Amino acid sequence: MTRESPVRIGLVYPDLLGTYGDRGNALVLVERCRRRGVEAEIVEVAAGEPLPDSLDVYLFGGGEDDAQVMAAAGMRASSAALDRARGGGAVVFAVCAGLQLLGTSYAAGDGDVLDGLGLVELETRAGEGRCIGEVVVEPDPSLRLRTLTGFENHGGRTRLGPGVGPLGRVTVGHGNGVPESDGATVDGVLADRLIGTYLHGPVLPRNPDLADLLLGWVLGTDALTPLGDTLVEELRAERLHEARLRGRRARRRDRRLTRG
Repeated sequence: MTRESPVRIGLVYPDLLGTYGDRGNALVLVERCRRRGVEAEIVEVAAGEPLPDSLDVYLFGGGEDDAQVMAAAGMRASSAALDRARGGGAVVFAVCAGLQLLGTSYAAGDGDVLDGLGLVELETRAGEGRCIGEVVVEPDPSLRLRTLTGFENHGGRTRLGPGVGPLGRVTVGHGNGVPESDGATVDGVLADRLIGTYLHGPVLPRNPDLADLLLGWVLGTDALTPLGDTLVEELRAERLHEARLRGRRARRRDRRLTRG
């Protein structure tokens, strides 16, 4: 695979949106490029710096409320640059607080409303209690991905706007935390060259198929050379097994509570 310039993977505001180890997503993308003979580099954009419009991938991670407020201000100030980058084919991947900031607004528990970037039609409100634990997601069939595994830790509840699709359906855990019209629980958001999710872990080391999907979008191919990922597959199997066990235990507990 040939490419004239390195794949530029932007790690946006890691000093604000780096609470849950989401830097690992950037490291995995670079490594999976390197193993295929594709040059790649991480470009860190520190808080307070404008977002460049020259990156191939924009990674937004998770953060606490105060950090999210500061990150939102910087992202809104750079919205024009991000629009230009997306118009040129850049990929956006956002986790947790990053997902919330892609939407139109976030309403905190104290009543404050934080404006988002408005890249996708979704709103987030603070919920009662936190959604914490392992998550299993069956991704949208159009992506042709295997089951996704991750870990969530958030207090927000995200509702997708009309016609906006999720990354996938949750079989264990909470995801967006808001039931859809058909009663299903979903996670994240899926749009043109844009994915948002509540999955930490970090999510791309746990799900190499998802990492390769993003790289395929950047490189213009859906047929990346497979990599030998024995350790990754062992981790996936262990995490999926544990999550499904916990899910079964939770369902049994809920049935007992329902019966009284």
